[in-house]
Order: sequence, then structure tokens, then C-alpha cells
Amino acid sequence: MKRDVKLLFALFTLSGFTGLIYESVWSHYLKLFLGAAAFAQSFVLAAFMGGMALGAWLASRWSARSANLLALYGWIEAAIGVAALVFHEVFVLLTQLSLDRVIPALGSPDAVEVFKYSLCVLLIVPQTVLLGMTFPLLSGAVIRRGPQESGHHLAMLYFTNSIGAAIGALAAAFLLIGWLGMPGTMRFAGALNLALAAAVLAISRLGDPAAVAAAPSGGTALSTNPVVRLFLAGAFVTGLASFIYEIVWIRMLSLVLGSSFHAFELMLSAFITGLALGGLWIRRRIDRLADPVRFAGLVQVFMGLAALATIFVYHWTYDWMAWALGVLQRTDSAYPVFNLFGHALAFAVMLPATFLAGMTLPLFTHVLLRGGRGERAIGQVYAANTLGAIGGVLLAVHVLMPGVGLKLAMVAGAAIDILLGTWMLRSSQAASRRTHAFAAVFAGMLAATATARAAILEPERLSSGVFRYGQAAPEFGPVYFYRDGKTASVAVRGREGALSILTNGKSDAALRLDPNQPPTQDEFTMALLGALPLLIKPDAKTFANIGWGSGLSVEVALSHSGPAAVDTVEIEPAMVAGAHAFSPRIDRAYRDARSHVYFEDAKSYFARHGKLYDVIMSEPSNLWVSGVAGLFTTEFYRDTKRYLAPGGLFVQWVHAYDFNDRLLGSVVSALGENFADYEIYETNPGDLMFVAVAEGRVPRPKPLPETEAAFMEQLRRIGITRSEEIDVRSLGTKKQVALLFAALGAPVNSDFRPLVQLEAPRSHFVGSMARAVQELAAAPLPILEMTGGTHGVYLERPAPDYVSSLPLRAQSAALEIARVLEDRRADPLRATEPAAIPILLALKRPAALCAEEPPGTALELLHRAGEITLANLAPQKRRALWIERKWLACTPRSSRVRERLALYGAIAARDARAMLERARALLEGPTEVGDEWDRYLLATAMLGAYAAGEHQEGLRLWKAYGSRFYPREIPPNMVYLATLQ
Repeated sequence: MKRDVKLLFALFTLSGFTGLIYESVWSHYLKLFLGAAAFAQSFVLAAFMGGMALGAWLASRWSARSANLLALYGWIEAAIGVAALVFHEVFVLLTQLSLDRVIPALGSPDAVEVFKYSLCVLLIVPQTVLLGMTFPLLSGAVIRRGPQESGHHLAMLYFTNSIGAAIGALAAAFLLIGWLGMPGTMRFAGALNLALAAAVLAISRLGDPAAVAAAPSGGTALSTNPVVRLFLAGAFVTGLASFIYEIVWIRMLSLVLGSSFHAFELMLSAFITGLALGGLWIRRRIDRLADPVRFAGLVQVFMGLAALATIFVYHWTYDWMAWALGVLQRTDSAYPVFNLFGHALAFAVMLPATFLAGMTLPLFTHVLLRGGRGERAIGQVYAANTLGAIGGVLLAVHVLMPGVGLKLAMVAGAAIDILLGTWMLRSSQAASRRTHAFAAVFAGMLAATATARAAILEPERLSSGVFRYGQAAPEFGPVYFYRDGKTASVAVRGREGALSILTNGKSDAALRLDPNQPPTQDEFTMALLGALPLLIKPDAKTFANIGWGSGLSVEVALSHSGPAAVDTVEIEPAMVAGAHAFSPRIDRAYRDARSHVYFEDAKSYFARHGKLYDVIMSEPSNLWVSGVAGLFTTEFYRDTKRYLAPGGLFVQWVHAYDFNDRLLGSVVSALGENFADYEIYETNPGDLMFVAVAEGRVPRPKPLPETEAAFMEQLRRIGITRSEEIDVRSLGTKKQVALLFAALGAPVNSDFRPLVQLEAPRSHFVGSMARAVQELAAAPLPILEMTGGTHGVYLERPAPDYVSSLPLRAQSAALEIARVLEDRRADPLRATEPAAIPILLALKRPAALCAEEPPGTALELLHRAGEITLANLAPQKRRALWIERKWLACTPRSSRVRERLALYGAIAARDARAMLERARALLEGPTEVGDEWDRYLLATAMLGAYAAGEHQEGLRLWKAYGSRFYPREIPPNMVYLATLQ
């Protein structure tokens, strides 16, 4: 019999493992339908606990009447497994039917929300009811096998199930979803449940001992109705307080660890592990407690005090995280260490209180068992506790955090636990119970008051973004706005005229209030997001904008007289409230009658309204933030495309920083699956913008609307005064870019195989950069021009120095080199482009190039001039510089210089055959010292071969020289050229 009990403990560990996999994956599924990751997580917690409560209550009604609890438990585990196997198909069917048919027929946002949450209840609550039955049924079966050790068995079951759950949360986040995808992970857990059920049913064939009699065994004090009511109420109240803690801790720690998917699962695992360890500690002590009521009261009081202490520990975690980021190298190999450290911080905050919370459920159940409630006590306590958990989730998310903030929400939860402990101490058998109760309430309320008044967790620290910047108190200036919203904590802070709006410590937008100061880098992106659609489609009337940010994109769109309506969909009201701080820069966004803001999920908004838009703009947060990657999946693009009017534009911002080419390729592949064409623009070196159309090709931007004075002022603010300053920012179209990412092997980002959500947190930690598209566009050869059938667009004059866009800076440098070389009186030292000065100093006095043996430095600077100018100058300027060459004022005597100049002349003329022949001859001739020159020759020869139609020759050249010149990493321009051949 003891061997069976140990085996059942092991099997219940597996049950906990699969149960938390379900909870984790359900939250990912439901956020696809509900919209906000925070809402989905809190709803899944509430629904999970609600179903568990109902299941536990049902089990309490049936357990005593069942002759074989183990067999009943086995069949329930089997039913859970079957439900998991079909969950994906049922979810897709019902949610798509809802978006297509039901939601469009509903009138109000409230009706839509009620329907959405009701459908989500239907999707997961049946399984959670079954999950809720498992603990009472298996507990009853185990206790029947050893009633004299009921307390030990209850605590051990609680420990094994909880520790399995903690492991399941980590396995889902760091292994299973990435390996199997969400559908595969659900089916894997379902298969484990079926295997578990088979094992349990095999054991159940041996039969069950008789049910534990409903008779008191611990004295009359434990069998009275007041004690029963006390402990059932206590189970409810401690569940409520514990889940207030969990919700507040998760929000708090997201400000330290970041709001990534991995961070959430680390926090959840730490919370559950603390509960498990509390159950493990009490298992050998619970049966020997002389006064369990008094002990339970002390546990509750100390739990409340421990929760108060976590506020101070949490305050220090900012300094600990800053220290860790200071010593850790930002490499892939250090990322697991960073996660381990984050897990340790979560334990430091949560462990004392959760350890004590882990004792409560076994203890309360044991008291009622000893009080004569029989097996039904297990289900009753479990049901009451989970109902309290639902209350805690709802109270924390919808009342406490938005109403009083994080610190006071935690103080409120702690006060609840302390008052419950006081009530229990007052009801114990101790002679001095009144004194103990008075001391507990006095000390507890004093501690709560002192904590509430403590000068810690100031907004400057909470909004520091320590996980990103590595500083607990960065010099970002004072905080002008701070609010803990339902889905995020929003702050506005800044100094020297520049303000940033931050969500969970991460800056989402920054701009300068003084229009006479240079714009921030974010302003280029936000302004172009609002302006570019109107330059491409000047007749656009209806705009949808996903995400408010600073409000500048809406402001720019409304500065044009064309838009008739700009409808913004924002999930967090605190963002719109906080962005008021940017006034007067964004006043139109708030005051213009054409601007409307809707606080709901974008998918639901589009489905409910069914309205077609000329332009849909999307400016979400960073892709490593949990839930944001769902706005970059093939399913999102498919659904959004349905709400574009004929000829409509979809415009979306995406960051290249804290990202990598594989992840960007995954997003671009998803975009390309759903749109006929797209074009990628660079707004600044770290930000990109997609412009996509459902049919045809993306149109070229039209001339600037000089009659739109306010709109033109917005463009001048970011240095745009001529239409080519827009065109030059184009990095490539679908025809060009898709080929590059196909060669890089990027998979399609999907809701159900969320590659970006899983891997973006790592790229954020490493600080990597997605460079492939920009490097291809900025290659030292006119690759896209000569292979894509497009004509180059060139600046007529250099861009202002505060414009940092790489294509504009490259063309500005090329123009400056051409200007100074063509003007004999121009002083190289006064060149406006610093990068051009060394080149000009050498080329303005070309005696070295005219010599019979030119020095290597002169050849290097000549080549650098060629790299900058040959791809970035208009034809007439290229001709003057590289074919006519009046600036040289001599006929070079060195064959090396003549050969180079002849090659540059062929490139300047876009003479593909001459490029091939000259570069091939140099490759096959005597080798010059320097890998860079050899690589340039190979690229020139391959580009010439492709443009001349000699693809086989280009392929031969790559096979002959590619591995020799590129033994390790191959740059994007060569990947592209090799793929073309």
C-alpha cells in the first residue's frame, strides 16, 4: 500500500506538470482573442481558479459516495487529456466564427466584451472543472490508504502537484512551445494526461479502501460549526490575499525583469515553487500540531508581515538587477544566467510569503478532516480557496492597482492576511488567545501603516527601466505622470525639453516640446508613420491607428486636411492620459473632431465595426514585450487586411534594434504571405516601417503638398523639404527583400508557432541588431538598382546634419565628396560630412595617385570614395566623378590605379558587361594584398554577371571564390547576389 501511495505522489507531480502547461498555453491562446496579454493572464487565472473551485466543490459532493475514488480520478485525467488533444481545432473554429459572424452583429463594446469573455469561459472552464476535481479525488484516495497520516499525505500531494506545476511553467516557456508550437504543446500535455490516466486506472483495479468516516478525531473544539465556518472563510480569504500578492508581484517584477513572456513564466514558477515548499515543510509536522487553529493564525499573521517585507526587498531588487547587468556580458551564453538571476530575484521577493501560503491549504483541510467533515472537507477547502483566488485576481487588476497603485495594493493584501490571522488566534484554544489576537492586530496594522507611509518605490525608481538601462536611478529627469493601469504601469518623465512616455519602465515614445530644438529619433518614426500614408495616398480619408504612443502620429495625420476620421484603438487608457504631457505638440490628437479613441483590443474593434479604412497604421510596443508579437503574425496580417478599403495601405512600425535578422525575416515572411506587395522604409537607423497593399504594387510617394501648411511644417520638423528625401529612405520592395530573407531561412511568425515572442527577449538582452535589409540597401554597389529593375533616387542636396537615416547620410556624404572635388577652391576641412574629410584631403591633392607606385593609403581612400559615391550619386554626378575625372588632373602612371578607375567608370555607367569583364580579370590576375578589395571585385563581377544575363558565370564565380573570401560570416549583399544567380 505504501508503494502505491509513493507512486501516486509521483503521478500527481506529472498531473501538476501538465496542468500548468495548460494554464500557460491557454493564456497565449486567449490573448490572441482578448487582446491584452495582462488581461488574458489575469482572466486565465480567474477562470482557471473558478473552474477548479467548481470542480473541487463537485468532488466534495461525490467523493464520500464513490467506492473507487482512484478509478474516478483516472477517468477524469483521461477526459482532460482528450480535451487537450482537440483544444486547438475547437479554439480556431469558435474564435474565427466569432470574428466573422457574431461580433459584427453585436452593438456595443460592452456586449462584445461580455461575449468574448463568455466564449473564453466556454473554451477552458470545462477542463478546469475537471482539473479542480483531481486534488480532492486523489487526496481522498490516498488518505483512504493511510488515514492515520492524513495531514502528511495532504501536504505531500500539495507539494508534488505544485512542484510539478512550477516545472511545467518553465518547460512550456523555455522548451515546449518553441519545439512543438502551441498546438503541439497542448497535444503533448494531453498525451501525458492519457498516459497518466492509464497508470492510475491500472492501480485502481486493486480496489479502494473504505471512505474515511465523517467523525471528529481531534476534540470538540475542532468539530463545531464556528470552526468549520472559520476555516472555510479563512480558505477563501487567504486565497484572495495570495492572488492579490501574485498579481501585484508580477506587475512589480515586470518593472525589474522586463515584460517579456519568459519573465512572466519565471515569476509564475517562483510563486508556485514557494507554495510547494511550504507544503513540503509542513508535511512532517501537521499531524503533531496540538492547536492547529492557533498555528494557522500565526501562519496568516506572519504571511501578512512577510508580504509587507517584500515591498522593501522589491525596492532593493532594482539595485541588484543594475549590479547583475553591470557584470554580465550581453551575449547569448549569458542569457540563461540572466534568467536564473531573474528567477532568483522573483524568489527573493515571493518566497517568504508563498512559503507560508503553501502551508495553509493542507493545514485548513487537515483541521476540517480532524473535525469530522470527512473527505468532503478536501473539496470544500479547495473550492473556497480557489473562489478567493478569483476574487483576488479581479480585485487586484480592476480595483487596487488602478485605484491605489502597486505598493498600497500589496499593503491591502497583507492587511487582509493579518486580520484573518487575528481572527484565527482569537478562535484558538490558547488561554491567552485574546492577548495574542490583540498583539497580532496591533503589530500588524502598525507595520502596514509604516510600510504604506515609507518613502520607497518612488515613481522615479518604478519607471527606471533597470532591466533595459542597467541603472536603478538613471538621470532621466523628474516624473510628470505615473499611473498603474490595468495592463501596464505608465510614466512620463524627462529633462531639457525632451519627454518620454514609458510602459513598465520601457520608453515607447520620446519627443521634444520645443520645436526649435532638433527632433528626437522617435519623432522621425512617429511623424513618418502619420505622414507617409498621405504622401503615398493623398486622397485617403479614413484612418485606423493601432496604439496611441505619444499621439504624434495622429497629430501629423490630422495636420493634413485630407483625413475625415482618425480612429485610434488603444488597450490601456493610462497611455492616452499620460500623453497629455506632450501638449501642445499633440493638441490636434485630443481636440480635433476627426480624432476618436477606442479603448479595446484591435481585433475586436475591427470585427465589431466592420469598417473599411483607406489607411491602417500600427505602432505597437517592442516585440519582446509579452503579447506585442501577436501584432506581427501571419494571422494578424490576414485579419487586418480584410478591413482595408480597395487601394488601402497598411503601415506598421517595427524596430531593428534589440532584434535580429532571423526574427525580422520571420515577421517579413508573415507580411508577405498576406499582402501582394510591401515596401520597407527606414525612419532612423534603429526603426523601420512597412507599407503594404492587398493588391497591386505599393505606389510611389507623390510630390510634397506645398499647400498643406501645417502638414509641411511637420515634415520640415524632421528635415523633409523635398520628395526625394522620402524616396531615398526606401530599403526595398517585396520582390527584393523576400529573396534576401528566404536565403536566410526565416520561418513565418505565427500565432501558434510564436517564434518572435519566444526569441525576441534573448535578442533584447543581447542588444543585437537586424541589419540585413539596411546593409543590402547600403551596399557599396548599386545592387538593388541593377537587379530589381528600379531607377535610383538621389538627393539634390545634403540632408540636415540632425537627420540620421543611413541612406540619407550616405547620399549626403557622396554629394559632399562630389562637390568638394568638382570645386577646385573648396576646402576639404570645411566639408559638412566628417566622414568625407580624410577622403577629400587625399583626393584633392592627387599626386600620390598619379605616381608610378601609389601608397596603399591613397588606394584605400580612393576605394572608399568609390564605395560611398558609386551607389549614391545621380548619373551625371557619377559621370563627372568617375568617367570624366577632371578632379584628377593627370593620367595615372600606375596600372593598379588605371585598372581601378576603369572599374569604377564601368560601375558609374552601370555597364554590366564591362563590370563583369574588368572585375573578373582583376580577380584572375595577380592577387593584391587586402581581402576587402578581393571581396569588392567578386561582388562587382557577380552583379555584372547577373545584370548581363550570365547567371551561370556568376554562380561559377561564387563557387570559385566565395568560401575563400568569406570563410565564416557572409554579408547580406553577398547572400543576396549568390541567391540571385
